[in-house]
Amino acid sequence: MEELMEGPKGILLVGDGLGDRPVAELGSRTPLEAAEKPNMDRLAAEGECGIMDPIAPGVRAGSDTSHLALLGYDPYECYTGRGPFEAAGIGMDVKQGDVAFRCNFTTVNDDMVVTDRRAGRITEGTEQLAAAVNGMQIEDVTCLFKESVAHRGALVLRGPGLGANITDTDPHVEGAHVHEAKPVDPNDAASAKTARIVNQFVKKSYEALKDHAVNKAREASGQKPANIILPRGAGLAPSLTPINERFGLTSACVAETGLIKGVAKYVGMKIIDVPEATGGLDSNLIAMAKAIIETLKDHNFVLCNVKGPDVAGHDAKAQVKVDFIQIMDEMVGYLLDNVDENTYIALTADHSTPISVKDHSGDPVPIAFWGPGVRTDKVMHFDERSVTSGGLHRIRGCYIMNILTQLMAIQEKFGA
Repeated sequence: MEELMEGPKGILLVGDGLGDRPVAELGSRTPLEAAEKPNMDRLAAEGECGIMDPIAPGVRAGSDTSHLALLGYDPYECYTGRGPFEAAGIGMDVKQGDVAFRCNFTTVNDDMVVTDRRAGRITEGTEQLAAAVNGMQIEDVTCLFKESVAHRGALVLRGPGLGANITDTDPHVEGAHVHEAKPVDPNDAASAKTARIVNQFVKKSYEALKDHAVNKAREASGQKPANIILPRGAGLAPSLTPINERFGLTSACVAETGLIKGVAKYVGMKIIDVPEATGGLDSNLIAMAKAIIETLKDHNFVLCNVKGPDVAGHDAKAQVKVDFIQIMDEMVGYLLDNVDENTYIALTADHSTPISVKDHSGDPVPIAFWGPGVRTDKVMHFDERSVTSGGLHRIRGCYIMNILTQLMAIQEKFGA
């Protein structure tokens, strides 16, 4: 018979971009206020609530920096760029001292003008294209490249004397020439070396891919070739104390996107893959909830990120966001029905993605802690305005793990 882990358990459930502002289409309510969400409301009514700034008041948090903060890592001290987390999230081995990048397979013409930043949103053949450039040696630096989903990929540069403070090669618009990477500070020799390597990699990627069989086939069928790779978002791989060591946890992560998996992997969490978790509005949240419950058999902490609210926010689709919140509420209901009596749930968001903004904003987000012994307050609904009267008042994301681990009675005492 399988031996199950005993003692208190914790779940940090993050609705990506869940927070919002009042929407005229919804009668000046936020999507959370407009949604029918009895399970989230039960969690709020039986728990302790408040409003939270993922990083700090007014700071527009990225999903990477906010998740670092939510897991107890100060992004102002340890965040060096998105690249290392993207690379780790797709299974690349990122070591301290590496410089990593997000990348796009891109289409350019003979004059190096970008005609499609996403190479016709290529979905097939990227593994073969990646193999054509992976392992490239430029000076004393090894260029490790791996394809991700669709047109995306990641590049890791491994070698001595590298810096990450460089500009992007991706112009971020079509109709513009590929940019030359440059050090932000001309006197930064390490970053100057990285820029030089990146520029050579971009040139060599074009030489390797422009006549590749995959691209010849795409052109023959009227599709745009993925004939160059453009790195952006350079980051120097940081050294972080593993989360299990910091908080006395046996932790795991259930997430849909490579970025969140990358952050979790980087801090030492076990990654639980759920095939039905797509990262889109069609994601199977009950399958994710089942994975959480199963994972809690041999772990005492699970981070779960649900991407759907952010997708709807970026697309400015208010009713879609409402509908997805209601699907997420069913997930919360499944968790409430299946956790044991020693489990705590923290429900929150990593940032707001307001319908009116179509991007991340610096607005605070609701948070609720639920579980045995939690000091309940008078809040009855889980939404941006209702929780402001809760017992937690206004907190920062970096406080979550302290609150959760002291509830779980696994936190070491500070002082005598």
